Amino acid sequence: MICNFINNQSVESHSERQQPVYDPATGEIQNHVKLSAKAEVELAIQVADKAFKTWSTITPLNRSRVLFRFKALLEENRNELAEIISREHGKVFSDALGEITRGLEVVEFACGIPHLQKGEHSLNVGTGVDSHSLMMPLGVVAGISPFNFPVMVPMWMFPIAIATGNTFILKPSEKNPSAPLFLAKLLKQAGLPDGVFNVVQGDKEAVDTLLQDERVQAVSFVGSTPIAEYIYSEGAKYGKRVQALGGAKNHMLVMPDADMNGAVNALMGAAYGAAGERCMAISVAVTVGEETGDALVRLLQDKLATLKVGQGYGQEIENDMGPLITKEHKQKVSGYIQQGVDEGATLVVDGRELPLAKSSDGYFVGGTLFDNVTTEMTIYKEEIFGPVLCVLRADNYQQALKIINDHEYGNGTAIFTADGDAARDFTSKVQVGMVGVNVPIPVPMAFHSFGGWKRSLFGPLHMHGPDGVRFFTRMKAITTRWPESDIKSGSKESTQTQAEFVMPTMK
Repeated sequence: MICNFINNQSVESHSERQQPVYDPATGEIQNHVKLSAKAEVELAIQVADKAFKTWSTITPLNRSRVLFRFKALLEENRNELAEIISREHGKVFSDALGEITRGLEVVEFACGIPHLQKGEHSLNVGTGVDSHSLMMPLGVVAGISPFNFPVMVPMWMFPIAIATGNTFILKPSEKNPSAPLFLAKLLKQAGLPDGVFNVVQGDKEAVDTLLQDERVQAVSFVGSTPIAEYIYSEGAKYGKRVQALGGAKNHMLVMPDADMNGAVNALMGAAYGAAGERCMAISVAVTVGEETGDALVRLLQDKLATLKVGQGYGQEIENDMGPLITKEHKQKVSGYIQQGVDEGATLVVDGRELPLAKSSDGYFVGGTLFDNVTTEMTIYKEEIFGPVLCVLRADNYQQALKIINDHEYGNGTAIFTADGDAARDFTSKVQVGMVGVNVPIPVPMAFHSFGGWKRSLFGPLHMHGPDGVRFFTRMKAITTRWPESDIKSGSKESTQTQAEFVMPTMK
C-alpha cells in the first residue's frame, strides 16, 4: 500500500478510500494508493507550519547545502528512480532519465539561492536615508503535480520553495504516486529537517483542503485547463497566491525553405515521445504551401511505419514510445481519433490499428497522423494528450501565423525555416509563451522561466527560474534614517524638528 510521507517518515493513511495503481504496459495492478482524508492533509499542514518557524531562520547558504546533497543523491539513484517512473507512467526508460535531468537542472538553479534571494539596496535615496529590500519566504506552500511528469514537475516547484525558506506539501497524481515518495526519502537522507517536505496522496478532497486551509499561503499547479481554472479561482477565493499551468495545443509552423528531413525527425519526437503525454508536445503541424504539406505528410507516414511501440522498461533494445497512462485515457484518445474521421479529416495512419493495441492488455495506441485538418474540427480545438498529430495546410505565412494566434491555448510553438527574417517576425508576433526556432520543444532551461499565454496559464508568474523565486517569496521594502549620534554631533536634539503634514518626499 502506498503511503503518505509526513514529518520525514512514511505514514499509513487511515482513509477508507483507495484506488489501484496499474502498470500501463500490462494492465496489471501493481499496487494500491490510499486517498487521504481531510484530517490527514490537515496533519501535514500542521507539521509544515510548525517546521516553517525554524526552517525559515536557517541561512540561505545552509539551505542550499541540503539541496547540494540532495542533488548528489539524486544522481546516484537516478536509474532506480527512472524505473519507478517507467513502470507507473509507461514512458520509456531513457525518457524517464531525461525527465529526471530536467528536474535536476532546477535543483542546480535552487542551489544558488544565496545569490538569488539577495534583494536590493540603495544608498542615500534621500539625505541620510537608505532603502533596501528583503525577499521573504511565504510559509507553508503546496504543489499539485500531474501524472505525465511525476518527478520533473514537482522538482520545478519544491527545490525553489524550500531553498527560499518555505515548507512544502506535495499532492502528486494518484495515477503514479510512488516516485515523489522516493524523492522525499532522498531529501531526508540529504539532511532536510522534519516537516519541511511532505507528500500527501489523494484526490479532489486533498486538493480542496490545501486550497481552503488558511495556513497554506501559495499553491502551484500543472494540469488540464479546466482544473487549472478551478484551482486558480478557488485558491484566490481563499486569499492564496496561485500559479496554475493549464492545457496546450502546440503548433509547429513548417516553411517551404525548411530542412524537411530535420523537421520530420523533430516532429516525430515532439509529437510521439512519451505517447504525446507532454504539455509541450507538438500536436499540430501547420505547413505553408501545397508541396510542403505533401512532402511532410509523405515523410511522416514513412517514419511512422518504423515507430517502435512497446513496454518502456526492461527492454534490451529500447522502444520509441510506451503506452498511455490508463485504460480510460486510451479510450478517450481512441474516441478523438474516431471523431476526427467523423468530422472529415484524412486519417493517414491509424494508431488504433497497431497490432499491440489490439492484442495487449496494456494501454497502447500507435502513432496517429491526420491530414487536411481544419480549425473547426474537435481534434484541432481540444487537447488530446496522446500520440495524435494533426496537419493543417496554409496558403502563406500570414495565414499560418493567424491560425496559431487564434487558438485559445498559447503554451509552446516552433517555426522550422532557413529564413532569419521569417523566424524573427514569428518570434515577435506569435501569441505564445514559449517559442522555438528550429527547436521543436522549446522548454526553457531552469535559469529561465517556464509558462504559456492565454488559457495555458492562470496567474502572473511562470514556473522556475526568476519567476519561481518571485512566486515563493514576498518583497519587504525597508527605508532607514538614523538621527545624528551623540558622538558625532555632541547633541541629543532630534533631526525631525517639526511635524510635516504633506505627502512625504525625499530631499
